[in-house]
Amino acid sequence: MADVVSAQVTDAVTQANVKVLGDSPAMALSNLYQTISQSLSLSAQNAVTSQQQSNVVHQATTTQGVSLLYSVDTAAVGAASGKALRADSPDVLANIMGVVEALKGINS
Repeated sequence: MADVVSAQVTDAVTQANVKVLGDSPAMALSNLYQTISQSLSLSAQNAVTSQQQSNVVHQATTTQGVSLLYSVDTAAVGAASGKALRADSPDVLANIMGVVEALKGINS
């Protein structure tokens, strides 16, 4: 008697298993979509953080350059200002800062 299983129980278990197998593709895709969206959002966050850090470096460089320009005489300021207005890359600005520093040492 213990070996006999009701047909209703067998049918219920079979239906439950079929439901789990039927839901598997949808669950897999939803997990995939969640993973992709999280990866993209982290990527965007990292891009923003990188840009903010770059902005801090640019602000510090600009502050240092202005400080140097205020500490030298007007001829050096005019020459450096003219070069700075024509410069559009960080290496050119760094060269200008070196020239201003050198002129500052000469005028002292």
